[in-house]
Amino acid sequence: MEEKRKRPSSPAQRSAVARYNAANTKQYPFRINLNTDQDILEKLETVPSVAGYIKQLIRADIEKG
Repeated sequence: MEEKRKRPSSPAQRSAVARYNAANTKQYPFRINLNTDQDILEKLETVPSVAGYIKQLIRADIEKG
């Protein structure tokens, strides 16, 4: 069974995580239309890590040139 990561519980931990994320990460949110993108949604529901799967696809595209 997959282990869930624990969320930071104290205000200091949440603040530290927020500072780390601001300095080291970037988000690209996007929406999936439930009517027209059902095939994409079904695929994403089957992968263990959506972010990992999307990064893998992008890296494969970069390698193709």
